[in-house]
Amino acid sequence: MKYSVQLKYATSYIAIIIIILIFINTYPIARFRDMLFESKHESMQNQTSVISSTLSDWTILYPEEVSKVMEFLDDMKMTRLVITDSNMKIVYDSFDNEGNTGKYALFHEIGTALSGKDVFFSRYSNGALISRSAVPIMNKNTVVGAVYIYDYETEQARLVLALQSDLMKISVFALFITVGLALVISRILTGRIREILKAIKNVRKGKYDSRAPENGKDELAELGSEFNNLVKRLQKTEEMRQRFVSDASHELKTPLAAIRLLTDSIVQNENIDNETAREFIYDIGREAERLTRITERLLDLTRIDSKAETDDGPIDMGKVVRQAQTLLQSLAEKKGVNLETKIAGGCIIWANTDDIYQVVFNLVENAIKYNRENGSVTVLLFIKEEKVRLIVDDTGVGIPEDELPFIFDRFYRVDKARSSEIGGSGLGLSIVYDMVRKHNGSVNVSKREHEGTRFKVDFPLYKLSPGEMVQ
Repeated sequence: MKYSVQLKYATSYIAIIIIILIFINTYPIARFRDMLFESKHESMQNQTSVISSTLSDWTILYPEEVSKVMEFLDDMKMTRLVITDSNMKIVYDSFDNEGNTGKYALFHEIGTALSGKDVFFSRYSNGALISRSAVPIMNKNTVVGAVYIYDYETEQARLVLALQSDLMKISVFALFITVGLALVISRILTGRIREILKAIKNVRKGKYDSRAPENGKDELAELGSEFNNLVKRLQKTEEMRQRFVSDASHELKTPLAAIRLLTDSIVQNENIDNETAREFIYDIGREAERLTRITERLLDLTRIDSKAETDDGPIDMGKVVRQAQTLLQSLAEKKGVNLETKIAGGCIIWANTDDIYQVVFNLVENAIKYNRENGSVTVLLFIKEEKVRLIVDDTGVGIPEDELPFIFDRFYRVDKARSSEIGGSGLGLSIVYDMVRKHNGSVNVSKREHEGTRFKVDFPLYKLSPGEMVQ
């Protein structure tokens, strides 16, 4: 529980509120006290100044005269008023004038005032505002005495206590509300996090149908959405992996089973004639070649998926197309297909020769293999809108409209019976698609207007720098 995010959120929230409440309970009170001190200072300074100026005409302060003067000033409200001469002897004391007259007033404030300085001191203690003030009585730049006022006030102090009490009550109420809200909000917040965590654990266990909540428009909703998108891609990848393993196993099992059957037939038939044995061996070789092709294409897909680095550079795609034409011309003649190429100059792209050769070879080979007798294959290479475009047209049987979106999927074959008959593995077009995408290109397939199929491949045109050579 001590590591819980909910507890951390709630504790942090409550701590912040407590700090704010402490500030609210201290700063306003302190500021209010300062205002009272300033007001009291101004009031007592006025009182002492009035008394000091009234007595400033005398060079010597006599108790009787001072008492008579103070009778006219008895409307001043103060707790105690003391007037001394220059020797700190009391000449008037409102607290006990008869008993204190002639005694020494050994107050620090009076001593400071007799040195020619004004003194004011105030503090808040035990529910009372205690203030002291003293000023010198000057006669022609000579200190002849001092006026000292002491004030003990509880009325204004009660205002401070009342304000402090009200703030405390409000703070306690706010604290209870804050704790409750902090627990509720943190529980709601961490509840969504727990839902996302639960979905993550389910996905880790292989439950790819688990989804995180996407409620709201905040960061957690965005996190849930991104997680769900990631899980969808992961689910699709896992499905593709399982299908790939299943299809690869099936594709590899078929030639292996044929080889096993043929070898068993040779071994078990002791009287087999040479001609039959030669036919069986030829079939074994054909299945081995098929097995080799499947293995090589699986390795190509693995290399593409692993994103292995290749030695890319500027290449002349026209040269690659001519090389593929030279190699496939014999296959076209054997199938009775007319192979024609039209290649424009300057078709330079940034790639590597082996990958582009496989793209061209696979497309043209498929166009020949799946063509009709006396059909034709036309290969066009030209530049259009800053792109190098390769078009492979054939007059074959074509591809049904509903199957066009799937022909680049691995192990997908339109006519499975015919593909097996001519040695197709369903990997060629997926290799084409992945390699074209690898080199920032695009590939599309469509039905021709009259008959057959058209493959269109676009690569970004690469412009050679001065002195730069193609590979």
